[in-house]
Amino acid sequence: MAKKIIIVESPAKARTISKFLDKDYTIMASMGHVRDLPSKKLGFDPENRFMPQYEISKEKRKVVANLKKQIDKDTEVFLATDEDREGEAISWHLLEALGLESSSVKRIVFHEITKSAIINALENPRDVDQQLVNAQQARRILDRAVGYKLSPLLWKKIKPGLSAGRVQSVSVYILVEREREIRKFVPDEYWKIRAEFTDFSADLKKIGGKPAKVGNETEALAIEASVKQGNFVVSEIKERMANRNPGAPFTTSTIQQEASLKLGFSVKRTMVVAQQLYEGNFDIPDYSEGLITYMRTDSVALAEQALQQAQEVINSEYGQQYGLKEPRKYKSRAVNAQEAHEAIRPVDFSQKPAMVQAHLSPDQFRLYSLIWKRALASQMTAAEIARTTINIEAGLEKEYLFEAQGQRVVFPGFLQVYAETNEEQSDTLSEKDVILPKVEQGQMLALKDPQKPVSLEQLFTKPPPRYTEASLVKKLESEGIGRPSTYAPTISTIQDRGYVELTAEKKLKPTSIGEVVTDFLTDHFTKIVNLGFTAEIERNFDRIARGDEDWVEMMTDFYEPFHQNVVEKDKSVSRAEVLKRRELGTDPESGKPVSVSIGRYGPMVQIGTREDEEKPRFASLPSSLNLNDVTLEQALECFALPRVLGEYENGEEISANNGRYGPYVKLGKDYFSIPKGEDPMNIELSRAVEIIREGLERKNKRVIHDFGEIQVLNGRYGPYIKSGKNNYKIPKDVEPEGLDEASCKKIIEEAPPKGSRGGKNKVSKNVTA
Repeated sequence: MAKKIIIVESPAKARTISKFLDKDYTIMASMGHVRDLPSKKLGFDPENRFMPQYEISKEKRKVVANLKKQIDKDTEVFLATDEDREGEAISWHLLEALGLESSSVKRIVFHEITKSAIINALENPRDVDQQLVNAQQARRILDRAVGYKLSPLLWKKIKPGLSAGRVQSVSVYILVEREREIRKFVPDEYWKIRAEFTDFSADLKKIGGKPAKVGNETEALAIEASVKQGNFVVSEIKERMANRNPGAPFTTSTIQQEASLKLGFSVKRTMVVAQQLYEGNFDIPDYSEGLITYMRTDSVALAEQALQQAQEVINSEYGQQYGLKEPRKYKSRAVNAQEAHEAIRPVDFSQKPAMVQAHLSPDQFRLYSLIWKRALASQMTAAEIARTTINIEAGLEKEYLFEAQGQRVVFPGFLQVYAETNEEQSDTLSEKDVILPKVEQGQMLALKDPQKPVSLEQLFTKPPPRYTEASLVKKLESEGIGRPSTYAPTISTIQDRGYVELTAEKKLKPTSIGEVVTDFLTDHFTKIVNLGFTAEIERNFDRIARGDEDWVEMMTDFYEPFHQNVVEKDKSVSRAEVLKRRELGTDPESGKPVSVSIGRYGPMVQIGTREDEEKPRFASLPSSLNLNDVTLEQALECFALPRVLGEYENGEEISANNGRYGPYVKLGKDYFSIPKGEDPMNIELSRAVEIIREGLERKNKRVIHDFGEIQVLNGRYGPYIKSGKNNYKIPKDVEPEGLDEASCKKIIEEAPPKGSRGGKNKVSKNVTA
């Protein structure tokens, strides 16, 4: 039995902490939550104060058993899960699962994995915060209610396999609304007019003292004719100094946005790498701690010790002129911000990125560099920038005002280290100098080409852009929807569910299914996709965490009307009403109507109706086409599939088609997925052969033996036997390569019935290809 046991969430964190403590301490990992609501039923009792029916998840039974082996009545137990709602709940579930008395257990918290932070936490334990636990329970049960009640309704009214969620459904709604703005957008014509002088250029800004609006070529040519008859004369020169301050250190939201813009990371990738940097998932000689503080935080504050250390590094690396006499303090602008932690910062500023680069993965190094530079820059002097504006009069009656703008960095300040990016400017690391020549007021400017005093460029206004992962996170945060820890899984979920796809430009585009589901929820469950209501739910959770609201009362207010609405809509709303079949026109060959709608396996095109004597014809609608955008011509093209492309080297026919799981090429009885972004309507024989060869190579590596109905395969969790739809474990003392068909049949025959607890050859759902 352990004398003292510290339970953390991950093995990486356990390994790092074990380096700081003596042998009296055993550090073990719970691997996240050990208990949860059951997966196949509602999991709480609405008639009994929403009493949750937690159970130890199957995959965590061994973890709990191993923890119990290390604990007896004399063991000192420290619960060291993360210091947020989810972490607090994990500690509470550990108490319950291990059968421990809360009075005999010490809850410790820290926001960085360093020896001093761990020792300080051990010296200052507290009790499990039941208010935080209640807030997490309320979130979990409310989310279960939404998912468990709405998802079956979506299966029934739209198609199987769909899901709804408190944050995910709002996220899709935001994307759908933007897509419809884009669809409705009508571009306006406008003209950009620029004067080209010998040393610089200037743009038309005003006409007759009002902002310039040039709507067509006639207006543009009239301006050109007028300026040809006059001179370009400098009317005013304005020079001013401007200070630019650095942005705050990173929060969870801002690091997700900035890593997307600067590094091209997805939100999920950012959080995975940040977790590694926090837990110390690397080997740096003579350094045994994590590199960054806790990465789930709304706070923009830095600890006094960090502020002092930052100034020491700034002074030594860049000089005292770059440092501050007094620390710069920031205030969070996030709605519903929870500021229990510090901002994300380096644990030790003296661990410069270049010093640790050789010991980090490329992703770890790039993200650590970003965090180090941003935190350091936040405590550096402002950049001093001289901005110059030259106003120039032109035209027969001096009715036109052209403007040239320049700037130069007088003192770089924090720009020496770091500059923020935005959606339009994603690659700038410093202010760029734009130097204008010395001119005098009243000076007549020489044109580069006197015969062509201005250039005329026809342009059109652009629709609002689709959201990126970064801009969606920014939108969710600004609306107070979700928490820092939910953004990454939410964005992954809406893509995994097929509600949203990532375009080649890394923009989030809602699919046909996403739009249909959003319409259904908007029409019949308005609150679920209402931004204000969802943000208010988050505020309720915050009030519960502070002890200002009872979680059962909050659930009662939400659940009863929500449940009644589900029951009512199940009865009153027909599937046909939800699917909203869209008529496109008439098939020129048959004269029958052509329509698009959602079928059991997704979006489809239909020629004819069920009332016709002949059965209607159906074809899958490719994911590249949307139900709301597809034209009659595009829909009819879908019936050109399958396309016969030619023959494989063995003489078998190769065809291309769209299927339930997307586009594919077919060879004999084998199917090979066509990569995302490629169209079965356009794919050439040579490319299809390439896809088939790659697929066959993967298959050959996967198949150890093929006996027809029975196969021995390499899977994610090791070799296994597949017979029909069932998988069977291979005993540990049996070499898969040495199996023959008879041996496989014997293993199958001796396997316990499905669902049985005993037997080493038990059928396993976890063994998959």
